[in-house]
Amino acid sequence: MTFVCLADFQAYAKDNLPKSTWEFIEGGADECITRDENISAYKKIHLRPRYLRNMSVVDTRTTIQGCEISFPVCIGPTGFHCLCWPEGEKSTAKAAQAMNTCYVTSSFSTCTFEDIVAAAPNGLRWFQLYIQDDRQITKKLIQQVEALGYKALVITVDTAVLGNRLQDNRNKFSLGKFIQMKNFHVNIEENAETLLPVSGIDSSICWKDLAWIRNITQLPIILKGILTREDAELALNHNVQGIIVSNHGGRQLDTVPATIDALTEVVNAVKGRIEVYLDGGIRTGTDVLKALALGARCIFLGRPILWGLTYKGEEGIQQLLNLLKKEFYRSMALTGCHSVSEISQDLVKFSRL
Repeated sequence: MTFVCLADFQAYAKDNLPKSTWEFIEGGADECITRDENISAYKKIHLRPRYLRNMSVVDTRTTIQGCEISFPVCIGPTGFHCLCWPEGEKSTAKAAQAMNTCYVTSSFSTCTFEDIVAAAPNGLRWFQLYIQDDRQITKKLIQQVEALGYKALVITVDTAVLGNRLQDNRNKFSLGKFIQMKNFHVNIEENAETLLPVSGIDSSICWKDLAWIRNITQLPIILKGILTREDAELALNHNVQGIIVSNHGGRQLDTVPATIDALTEVVNAVKGRIEVYLDGGIRTGTDVLKALALGARCIFLGRPILWGLTYKGEEGIQQLLNLLKKEFYRSMALTGCHSVSEISQDLVKFSRL
């Protein structure tokens, strides 16, 4: 089967996953306005190519938190990978290692962290943390992943409560009998809208809790979910090492801005003092180029990784990432960028439409 774009992987996953699982992966909050605008916003950004620059050599490599990756596309944190492929997160980790890029492992993994590390012992891994009501569970998770060689802690900040995901509520979506979270146990609340084991997230977390986390770990702290100048400035004041501009794929609060539209505000606020990343809506190599031109250090993929995983596990993810890498390389060559460091805001302009 020949896939020529990310949408081909999406179509395969839609046709081959159970309907409720597909709707869980693709779903957004409320009317899905933000989910859809994450994608459509890129179409309002036009490129300004420069020519006659001898493009015989193009280098896609970059670094994040001092570690080199082969191109500025990483695997973002998504949960429950065994819904898509029997080997789940182990296959995802193998693909990231093979592609020499970063994999952010979700708190809600369906493989143990030890098995994920064993599957890809030389891979670059960050850990995504939902702070739990039981702070001892949180402390244990942080210490566990640091001991296993994870290189950064990604704290998701936009889940004080779970977003209103209508399709999941209609479906009463659950993991089923044979798929479990393997790293800690969370009870499902009675009369919950969803039957997913996610009810242990602490809704009381605030800025002062970052000091508590810093006392537990030496890992760099990345905040995932920042969308405003005000919170970006607070992140700087609390000495974090990075920000992922994210709206949770449009799954939490509907009608917040598309992440590419929020990016400039955050980048302008931090003024280069920490690295800024982005997730949400990336579907082509030119999307990656636009995100970098507007100040992102790299981007993180969510749903597309699950599409590739559904297709052929580790091999499917590698195929999808290689396709995106080729598109990004082509976009660099056709806009006159020899290296990632040459990608700048001069490359883009916004449509009046």
